[in-house]
Amino acid sequence: MADINSFFTLNNTIGNLTDKDTKQTENYLEAIEAFTRTTYKSIYVIDYETQGFDYVSDNPLFLCGNTASEVKEMGYDFYFKYVPKEDLELLLKINTIGFDFYEKIPLQDRKDYSISYDFHLKNKEGKTILINQKLTPMFLTESGKIWKAICFVSLSTQQNSGNITITKKNATQRIVYDLTADCWKSIKNIELSMREKEILQYSIRGYTINEISEKIYISSNTIKFHRKKLFEKLGVANIYEAISYATINKLL
Repeated sequence: MADINSFFTLNNTIGNLTDKDTKQTENYLEAIEAFTRTTYKSIYVIDYETQGFDYVSDNPLFLCGNTASEVKEMGYDFYFKYVPKEDLELLLKINTIGFDFYEKIPLQDRKDYSISYDFHLKNKEGKTILINQKLTPMFLTESGKIWKAICFVSLSTQQNSGNITITKKNATQRIVYDLTADCWKSIKNIELSMREKEILQYSIRGYTINEISEKIYISSNTIKFHRKKLFEKLGVANIYEAISYATINKLL
């Protein structure tokens, strides 16, 4: 039976921390607290030594009706209480394959990688939302284990759970996990044309198709054509999902 320990692989067990390890974290939560005031996302910090949360932001999206202090106190019990069973099993799998992948990364590159995935949360009334979680290392031990990692939580732009993706800073490809084939696959990063970026930037500002047409001197039908191709490229259904996807994935 799965329990909290299932989230903590032996590959990343933290033993005794060195003075060099602990010196990294002096006053770091002050910076996290300041950052949370500038973003719409929920943020929390995992401590793999204590196997709990170092910090949980006061954002209701992730809290399922609890206070930030209550979720921090729950730690990983939070997942067992508020994640549906099938998605809890998915999270346990992501934990395993993620750390297996991480162990193969050269130590000097380990902070450059992030993992993103989608899963459902259910609130106290039993209603579910699909969220995206992106996790990246903050502090490593001298031996290269992840000591603390920061997680960013936002509403997902996808339709279903999964969508497990590993990205490396400045890389031209992303690595996607195929749950059916049970393996990682490299996929070239999506790139937007200047016209697609232009249309998205005006859309973010609330301009209609006709207003964008007037601004960039092309017909409204051409705008519609570019939007249709953009939706297909991003795998989204409408301009709101396109804006969200492009923003989250830094395509603008």
